[in-house]
Amino acid sequence: MIRTLTLAALAVVLAGPTARAQTTAGSAPVNDALFAQAAAVGGVAEVSLSEIGLQRATDPELKKFSQQMIDDHSRMNQELTTLSAQKRIALPRTVDSRAQFCAESLRGASRESFDRCYAKAQLVAHMEAVATFEAEAERGQDADMKALAARALPRIKEHLKMIKPIAMRFDKEKEQAAGSEKPGR
Repeated sequence: MIRTLTLAALAVVLAGPTARAQTTAGSAPVNDALFAQAAAVGGVAEVSLSEIGLQRATDPELKKFSQQMIDDHSRMNQELTTLSAQKRIALPRTVDSRAQFCAESLRGASRESFDRCYAKAQLVAHMEAVATFEAEAERGQDADMKALAARALPRIKEHLKMIKPIAMRFDKEKEQAAGSEKPGR
């Protein structure tokens, strides 16, 4: 239960900065180097979390999703790395503390709760990625970086579209299980 609450809190923390950025930024240009760094951290985290998902998920849909995330995000990470090197933008090579915390939480999740927690973490990560890539595609200043974001965005939106019903299914299953455990039912 505590791990579930921890992951739910993490989801709020991850979504919070994105929501604030969208409401305060308006149509101001975005910093291309900051986008590249944020996208790099997110991409490395995505591959890392997906590797955990591939190892621990019991749901076949989640296992398939995990492998696709590893493949797709590895390609996107390489494209971002190549372009950033050309632009002389230094990229972080490791995940940030939020992603480390999420990974540790997932590694420690019980077998029964892992799939649900992992699906939620993927949902939040992809919501944040869509917002990040949309901002760059719409308001980036460097034409090449902006084009990279615009090319990647449909794929990231597809990932979000794939994970959303899976995450919702696990939430429904949890609600149904909790409802059947109430006295008098």
